[in-house]
Amino acid sequence: MENFNATEYDQTAGKLFAPVYPVIAEQIVNKTQKTKGKCLDIGTGPGYLGIAIAKITNLDVCLFDISEKALSLANEKIVGEGLETRMKTLLGDVHNIPLDDSSVDLVISRGSFIFWKDKSKAFAEIFRILAPGGFAYVGGGFGTDELRAEIEQKSKERNDSWEERRKKLTGDNFGEKIVEALMVANIPDYKIVLQGGFWVIMRK
Repeated sequence: MENFNATEYDQTAGKLFAPVYPVIAEQIVNKTQKTKGKCLDIGTGPGYLGIAIAKITNLDVCLFDISEKALSLANEKIVGEGLETRMKTLLGDVHNIPLDDSSVDLVISRGSFIFWKDKSKAFAEIFRILAPGGFAYVGGGFGTDELRAEIEQKSKERNDSWEERRKKLTGDNFGEKIVEALMVANIPDYKIVLQGGFWVIMRK
């Protein structure tokens, strides 16, 4: 991810968004019913969502990112939470995930898909690594509309321009572009969920 400062994110937006991760983790588990097996958190950054998932399941969670600094921060959080036996980190690119076919039961990602240069290739890679019966829960959001409103208000109070940056990255008709990418990737089973944001749920 170009121009991504993992330390700055952890100290600013990471703290601002912290309340959403446990909520999103619960939603993911409720919708997928995945509580054991292997989980990959793509574009994990400092590891918030993957750690939230690990805390409420028995999944072995791998935090995956293209940034070595982000994974260094994620490793610190893994140790701090005492989750070393079920969590690890992996350096790599979503367009070429260094994992075997059909090897992951649950793929999760919050906020990274707006940075993917070739979204259809990324979705195809995610589908490739999913085990039969596996789910991917990929997108962005705040868990609930109430949390979104609360975070937007706090953002305005601190003059944080994250919403403007997001709009610049996503551009117009972002949802249509995601659906087109899914079609190009030949993903046979997916649905779009707008609960607290924009999410793609894929099943294999």
